[in-house]
Amino acid sequence: MNHELTLQELADFSAAFNENPQNQIIARAAKRSGVLEAAYNPNVASQLTRVFSTELPTDEVSNQKHSGRCWLFATLNVLRHTFGKKYHVKNFEFSQAYSFFWDKIERANMFYDKMIDLADKPINDREVRAYLDFAGGDGGQFHMAASLVAKYGVVPTYAMPESFNTNDTTGLAQALADKERKDALLLRKLQVAGKTAEVEQTRKACLSEVYRIVATAVGEPPKQFDLEYRDDDKNYHLDKQLTPNQFLQKYLGDVDFNDYVVLTNAPDHDYQKAYTLPFEDNVRGQYGIKFVNVPMDVLTAAAIKQLEAGEAVWFGNDVLRQMDRKTGYLDTNLYQLNDLFGVDLDLSKADRLRTGMGEVSHAMALVGVDVDRGEVRQWKVENSWGNKSGKAGYFVMNHAWFENYVYEVAVRKEFLTAAQIKLAEGPATELLPWDSLA
Repeated sequence: MNHELTLQELADFSAAFNENPQNQIIARAAKRSGVLEAAYNPNVASQLTRVFSTELPTDEVSNQKHSGRCWLFATLNVLRHTFGKKYHVKNFEFSQAYSFFWDKIERANMFYDKMIDLADKPINDREVRAYLDFAGGDGGQFHMAASLVAKYGVVPTYAMPESFNTNDTTGLAQALADKERKDALLLRKLQVAGKTAEVEQTRKACLSEVYRIVATAVGEPPKQFDLEYRDDDKNYHLDKQLTPNQFLQKYLGDVDFNDYVVLTNAPDHDYQKAYTLPFEDNVRGQYGIKFVNVPMDVLTAAAIKQLEAGEAVWFGNDVLRQMDRKTGYLDTNLYQLNDLFGVDLDLSKADRLRTGMGEVSHAMALVGVDVDRGEVRQWKVENSWGNKSGKAGYFVMNHAWFENYVYEVAVRKEFLTAAQIKLAEGPATELLPWDSLA
């Protein structure tokens, strides 16, 4: 089809717009205040009460600032609640900078391996291009954070505090992307030429330079530290000269990431089926990214069971939809754009995924839920945007938002059925880098 717009058609469009005087009134509000503010529904405030039938003890929130480390913050926040419950200390925080450092090194290692493996494909091959586009990035998944913790342990935030380049990763991400893409060209050239020994030497040299870049920007991780804190009863605790892995094993040794399953709700894929996403795996020899795709009621039930057992829930979502950062409201009726424009903009969850509109743009932690006689009313959400967003950093989400814009939860196997566990432990279909779940 090759249709050229005519002047008559444009005149008809203008006439249709102007025949209703309400359009001019709406347009004035939208132009002055912005589309979202003009469509804002203040009635949402009366529905989101911030009172929950199940609620974990919470206090201060973390702040990822200008970085894409939400997946890492959300995972460490779940661990923080586990540590806090076990040792009676709410505001103990694990160092995100520590895990971030190792993620940069491990990702570069995986990237170089893939560039060598794919050297026989042209540079504009879709898979090669996907890896090149991913170089230097901050985004991630639950299993990526789990892999980092399992291999490198954890440290308190005071042992490796945030720095300018962890709070704002823009410059470092650009430097790493430039470095890794340049290295990719050289490694591909050597591999195609059959210079196997030189490929390995070059790969190691490239990784050493990546280490130098990250150590310069972030600082080297501590090899040992003293654990020192006061619990909520003001009791003093000191444990000297711990390595990060000793700390993990001694204080969180009962946390087994093999026991966690990521349930996803992706209605554009087959339900009751497991999928892997090796494209985003970050640590060789650790956990691969794996999802079990289930209907939304299954995902909801598992998340509620874990909260009722006193454990926070990592979840991946599309936070940029129907969200107000200031109030912390997540509600499908928050911005009534259909009414503002007089146009139906709604798509199903499956169609949003199919068209690229739906995505996992953020990760947070569920720390409360309000259930009345089996009906889920609302959820309490711990975000990682500091205490000036939402109510002291906590968001409140209605269940319709949960059903529409939540795509993943990480839950322990004890909250799943035997059939679901079998799916999680069985074979899985490999997803391509451009899949809607990537």
